[in-house]
Amino acid sequence: MNKAAITEPAGFGRTIGIVALAGSALLAGCASDSALMGSGTDVTASYKAGMTRSGFLTDYARLQPTPWGQGIECWRAANLNAASYDKVLVSRIVVSLAPPTDASKEQTVDPSDLKTLTDYFHSALVKALKPQMQVVDQPGPGVVVMRIALTNLVPTTVSDSVAGTLIPYAFIAEAGSGVATGRPAGSTPYMGETGMEMQFRDGVSGAVLGECRDTQIGRKYAASTNDGAAGAAQTWASGYLSSFQAWSYAKDAFDKWALLVAKRFAELRGVDPK
Repeated sequence: MNKAAITEPAGFGRTIGIVALAGSALLAGCASDSALMGSGTDVTASYKAGMTRSGFLTDYARLQPTPWGQGIECWRAANLNAASYDKVLVSRIVVSLAPPTDASKEQTVDPSDLKTLTDYFHSALVKALKPQMQVVDQPGPGVVVMRIALTNLVPTTVSDSVAGTLIPYAFIAEAGSGVATGRPAGSTPYMGETGMEMQFRDGVSGAVLGECRDTQIGRKYAASTNDGAAGAAQTWASGYLSSFQAWSYAKDAFDKWALLVAKRFAELRGVDPK
């Protein structure tokens, strides 16, 4: 095959540089270093076309992109006084599976996987919020009740990810995929998707204080070159390794949402997010 005949996608030279950078880091023995690998929160991206309308929220028309949420759409009540809430109740997370986009393919999820995923997300939220707010298990005065629905869970098709890695030159097409099809850069058709809809209610009256939604899709070839060499290698390695596990991107998304929500709570309440 004539390598010169292959058309390289825009930015491919920089992508190759990141590959080499990540490879060098791993060969240097960094693969076992959890500080380098990070939590994976940089390797998923908001996917607007995949956002859902499950009926869990009260009014989807009023949701708008936020300057803080990296793609998350939200609404909050005009009279919200966030400082009056110093406790949070993270309700049991429910799941609403969207019908498959391809009618010829049945979309099922193992119940044990669902429990693992909802438990993981609940724990991630509690861990992120606990340093700034008391986490309680009953509603009441000063309590904001978080209600969460996972609305679209699509696992990564691991067999396709492995095949794409092994086929000669498939890397070139994969690394440049995403943007042309409306997906985030670095994603591929078989990357996992995770959607959520989130509602915040007053712990006494039950009044809706705010609502949010988002869908995150995994990016196998994500690299944050603005973070310098170590940051780029970390982002690349985290995303690449997640692409070979069915639900890794879902957990990456949960980590990301938990951190963003905790940070936003702190900003609204005027406290140190710690």
